Amino acid sequence: MRIPRSPLASRAASAGRSIAAVLPWLGLALLTGCNESTMSTFEGHSDLTKSILDIYGTITWIDTALFILVQGVLIVAVIKFRATGKETELPEQVHGNLPMEIGWTIAPVLILMMIAIPTVSLIFDSQAQAKDGALIVNATGKQWWFQFGFPQYNFETANELHIPLGRQVDIRLQSDNVIHAFWAPQIAAKRDMIPGRVNHITFTADKIGEYLGQCAEYCQDSHALMKFRIEVESSEDFEKWAKAQATPQADTVDDSEGYKAFQGATCVACHAIDGTNAQGHIGPSLTHVGSRKRFAASVLEMNEANLKLWLKDPSAVKPGCKMPNLKLTDEQINTIVPFLQSLK
Repeated sequence: MRIPRSPLASRAASAGRSIAAVLPWLGLALLTGCNESTMSTFEGHSDLTKSILDIYGTITWIDTALFILVQGVLIVAVIKFRATGKETELPEQVHGNLPMEIGWTIAPVLILMMIAIPTVSLIFDSQAQAKDGALIVNATGKQWWFQFGFPQYNFETANELHIPLGRQVDIRLQSDNVIHAFWAPQIAAKRDMIPGRVNHITFTADKIGEYLGQCAEYCQDSHALMKFRIEVESSEDFEKWAKAQATPQADTVDDSEGYKAFQGATCVACHAIDGTNAQGHIGPSLTHVGSRKRFAASVLEMNEANLKLWLKDPSAVKPGCKMPNLKLTDEQINTIVPFLQSLK
């Protein structure tokens, strides 16, 4: 004869099956979330991100101590006051304890202050007035790419932000369309880019390398493909890069077959190439596009095959992108691609 399980046992069994089904996915999420080669928040390489990690650490230790305390008291109470089956009357009923009530009112306030004070202090520090000599970067969120302007060096670039090691950086964040968010978790944390408002984020990088960034505020069609990269390099390498970026293209560019095809395809209406009559400002500046490692908001590696793919049908790469399909012929594409690659 089969003995039916109680409703409690059935619910427990169902919960067990649900947990067993979720555990593999949870494990996968933990493994992918800790990949240092992507966008891990556990690897800070600037004064700002290390300060954020310190606050996370403080909160974690406080939470751990509270968990141990609460669970310890609960276990002691369960063991000490468990029913033995020999009780003949109700135990003494407690109706309030003033010292305990005062204690559990004051303790949470103190705990919140321990968390709130350093958190608020860090928020203000990250938006403080930049020091003299800081590198100023005007970062503008576009649909869907990042424009980086360097007013101290008088040039603009797109999606690749170079900064010098050990020098404070003051990034001035804005948007000319919808709300975006500048997020580079290993080096520059996250802050919103809001139309009509300039937000600031200041930090100093302490390790040479390449760091990934991403728009972290949903901004319609190609939000997930709105990426950027931060290159931290030595002061000497940064100055060489900045000098090269600020140098217009040679006058001979105007006479090249590639530029003529570029101009004939109406690319000049949206893109600028300093040193030529291409002065459009709708799309990214292409003055030194050939020197970039990636393009299309850091989605594609800079190479001949990807450039051809992009020019053939931009929307196939980035759905909803603002660059139209110009219906270029293979001959036009084969002429424009090497021209773009030559713009170093």
